[in-house]
Amino acid sequence: MSNQTSLRVADLPQNAPTPFDLRPDASSLTAIKDDLGLLGLRKLSFVGDIRAQGKRDWALTGKLGATVIQPCIVTLEPVTTRIDIPVSRIFLAEWSNPDEPEFEIPEGDETEPLGPEIDPGIVMIEALSLALPLYPRKDGAELEQAGYTEPGKKAMTDDDVKPFAGLAGLRDALKKDE
Repeated sequence: MSNQTSLRVADLPQNAPTPFDLRPDASSLTAIKDDLGLLGLRKLSFVGDIRAQGKRDWALTGKLGATVIQPCIVTLEPVTTRIDIPVSRIFLAEWSNPDEPEFEIPEGDETEPLGPEIDPGIVMIEALSLALPLYPRKDGAELEQAGYTEPGKKAMTDDDVKPFAGLAGLRDALKKDE
């Protein structure tokens, strides 16, 4: 997909936005679906433009839309989610890569280094992968409580690990005695 959607920065007009409208064909949808581990992918579109920002930087803004099908984390049944999100990236000519090994990129950082090309197709796939629900769950699907312990012993429950649950019972018992 990237070869078809790459735009050479040198060819982009400085004084007008360059629009893009990506609607991948069936074979591209299948490749993206497989790469992202989805059960299904429909109605994928990425529409927007690229425009100069200052003398050497570029801004990409667009709207991503897709219908994705993922396995439910509880039942593994298909879960369908509609994604409609705004996407923006700022491509900086003066990009400095932090030298600190522990450096974390702040969440929501939309800046990237400017290379010779800007590829809306790569931005589309990246934005889609970031927008996917991490824990898709079918309506009403809940995990059953599972108990694991040594043979002959009582399994610990979720209520057993709630430290203040017993205190509420004690408080109620004391109020009764008053």
